[in-house]
Amino acid sequence: MSGAGDGLGKVEVRLKWDPSPFGETPRHLDIIAATYPADDPHGRPAYVVHYDSRSPDGTINMPRHSQTGMGFGFVEVMVLEFDRLAPVYGRVVVGVAIHQNATPRTFGDISNAGVVVVEGYRQLLADDFSRVADATAATVAEFTRSPSGVWGMREMIRGFESDPVLFTAEMGGSRR
Repeated sequence: MSGAGDGLGKVEVRLKWDPSPFGETPRHLDIIAATYPADDPHGRPAYVVHYDSRSPDGTINMPRHSQTGMGFGFVEVMVLEFDRLAPVYGRVVVGVAIHQNATPRTFGDISNAGVVVVEGYRQLLADDFSRVADATAATVAEFTRSPSGVWGMREMIRGFESDPVLFTAEMGGSRR
């Protein structure tokens, strides 16, 4: 687990990738967060946040979204405010999914892809998806609340072969 002192407060997940080569369909990646109840942390998510939504209380949102990558650094950002998240939630899993349009894509097909998780100026995680090059979606980090209410983070790079909709249903479950 990462996090010091009082645990995690306001965390950002930042995503980057280069646009598709000229003439190819756009490569579109999305950050997705699934929030689980404290009394069932591995069951169905209480809610899912992605590019077109935010948490009901506004503690998880996407202030920056890209559909093409643009190649200008971290172009997609999700903000998670753990210091404000209601005590009924005990686990949040964050992942990245590749939209599957006419041409199926994996992380190995996406150039210059990368994700970082930061709290203020402190980098908690950085990855380039090379470990999951054959996957179409991947979890990145798992955030859990301790019995004393302190939030911590664990790196959780796991690849999946699913589209964004199916990924939201399976990303937080136990892996076979």
